[in-house]
Amino acid sequence: MAPPSASAIMLTFLGEHLFDHGVCVYSGSVIDVLARAGISEEATRSTLTRMTARGLLRRQRNGRRMYFGLTAHSTQVLRDGAVRLWQTGAVNREWDGTWTLLAFSLPGERQRERHDLRASLAWAGFGPVQGGLWIAPGAADVSHLLTGHIRVFRGTADPSTDVAEMIAGAYDLLALAARYEDFLARWSPVSSFTDPLATKLLLVTDWLQIIRRDPRLPVSHLPAKWPAVEAQELFFRLNERLAAPAAEIAATLLETIPDTGE
Repeated sequence: MAPPSASAIMLTFLGEHLFDHGVCVYSGSVIDVLARAGISEEATRSTLTRMTARGLLRRQRNGRRMYFGLTAHSTQVLRDGAVRLWQTGAVNREWDGTWTLLAFSLPGERQRERHDLRASLAWAGFGPVQGGLWIAPGAADVSHLLTGHIRVFRGTADPSTDVAEMIAGAYDLLALAARYEDFLARWSPVSSFTDPLATKLLLVTDWLQIIRRDPRLPVSHLPAKWPAVEAQELFFRLNERLAAPAAEIAATLLETIPDTGE
């Protein structure tokens, strides 16, 4: 797995220290914290500039210093991430037996558009059953995918359908399992923390990169000893150990002011 990018670690930082805190943070503080996670000052400044240009951050000046706060856009992104992290998680034990079915048809000459649509479907948690028919567990959000070439249905599988076999054919379970096995290999040996703040940023970023690509397939229809179960337990265990010492360090490093929303 590739090392986390500066923007990925930045989003984790914002989720940990700005989301629901009602504050803006001094740019120098951000540089100091991300440096502990291996991100250079140049990369941090560049990331702050890009995220501001994309409407994910806003500047708020206080005296001669520049602070950064969240926007409505970044707040929603971080809220979605928080739900996935702390509520839905990686292990789907609450599946209600329903599926979202999505069918599309594009002319052969629109190969590029077809490729882009398939990539978007995979990112949204869909897997191909056959031809232009894709499925996702539960009531998947398809509002950002709808075009005149797409039809969406919701329903349940007939009892004669082998759901486990259907899932194995529609999704690359080996690749999905490998991500969790890699996470276990990286983090299981960790028993002490020289820098709890940096470790927590890297841990949460690593975990988010995995679960955001997980379609949350029903665990009851996945292979026995599905590694996401053990990986999620490890993530929560390490995060709990890191939370207090990381917060203590952050309190000494972060310079914040109230977010006035201006």
